Amino acid sequence: MKYAIIITDGAADRPVQALGGKTPLEAANLENINQLAMTGRLGLAQTVPINMNPGSDVAIMSLLGYDPKKYYTGRAPLEASAMGIDMTDEQIAFRCNMVTIIDEVMEDFSAGHIKTHESKKLIDKLNRNLQGAGVEFFPGISYRHLMITGNAEKFKNLKTTPPHDISGQNVNPYLPRGRESEFVINLMRESQKILPGMEVNQVRKDLGENPATSIWLWGQGKKPTIEHFEKVYGLRGAAITAVDLVRGLATLIGWNIIEVDGATGYLDTNYRGKGIAACRALEEVDIVLVHVEAPDEAGHNGDIDGKIDALEQIDREIVAPVTEKLKSLRDWRIMVLPDHPTPIELKTHSSEPVPFLISGSGISSNNAERFTEARAAGTGLKIDLGWQLMEYFLKE
Repeated sequence: MKYAIIITDGAADRPVQALGGKTPLEAANLENINQLAMTGRLGLAQTVPINMNPGSDVAIMSLLGYDPKKYYTGRAPLEASAMGIDMTDEQIAFRCNMVTIIDEVMEDFSAGHIKTHESKKLIDKLNRNLQGAGVEFFPGISYRHLMITGNAEKFKNLKTTPPHDISGQNVNPYLPRGRESEFVINLMRESQKILPGMEVNQVRKDLGENPATSIWLWGQGKKPTIEHFEKVYGLRGAAITAVDLVRGLATLIGWNIIEVDGATGYLDTNYRGKGIAACRALEEVDIVLVHVEAPDEAGHNGDIDGKIDALEQIDREIVAPVTEKLKSLRDWRIMVLPDHPTPIELKTHSSEPVPFLISGSGISSNNAERFTEARAAGTGLKIDLGWQLMEYFLKE
């Protein structure tokens, strides 16, 4: 049996007035996904446990078949794993966004999706200027970076807020709070003295682009320990993604990471390349995961057309060829689903259950006809513990 999972990050939504009360899933032309829905089974899965933050880290850990309440330690250490950073048990990692804060308002959680080579210069400068604080910064992709420091236990009760949750809001009520919060806040304020005057930011301003005026530290955690997928589920896997937290999760569970040229983690990602890579991977491994961040980014931006376009490209360039490839391999199953909702009206994540679609060998239809939030809810099938969905997909 061969398996494929297509994660349409943040695709689930709520009715949008501008779409006549439809959700993007209802408004989009998803010919291939809806064809699978006619022959497959739809339901809802609660990927984010109660009292946990509705981030992709928690939700995708659930989708991979691991209980976040048991294994989750924070977002940043997952990304550290993806970047090949070997943390000690005493260290703690923080996600470090390059952001645009103007007059104490979070104007842009991505600093205009700053380019990787630009942000690396900023990270290098921070390392030179803040080395006496006992921290080290690690450059990632675009606006997504890491900071690592020691004495993890002293940050045990620290509370932080994702910057994409407070777009357009005054940042002061959302600054880190709890033990050692002043240490973290001071680092962020020091960055505000260093970054704005750098040439990189002056050029960005001249071009009408948002400058990186500050870092924002969040998503902290210690190094996690997770059992390999092959040991738990007996299958060899591979992941295709442009996002470090998904790379990190896949690395921790022993999956191969497949790189795709032009995979950006944004609306301009290489959809077709991801589809081709997934088809090739199915020749080598038992299960392949394709993660596409674009619908989530569109949701954060309140971009209705962008979200619909991303969904249609996923349907056409990924779901269609992967399904065709699976069918050529005799016994097969495919699962299509978001990790969490990113409603257009909220511009951030929410915790309600997500629709999932499973189709293929041994899967009977529950007559849903189309892949939408309402149709999935109408089937009455509900997986209350999202991490159990993997076993349902593999064993049902």
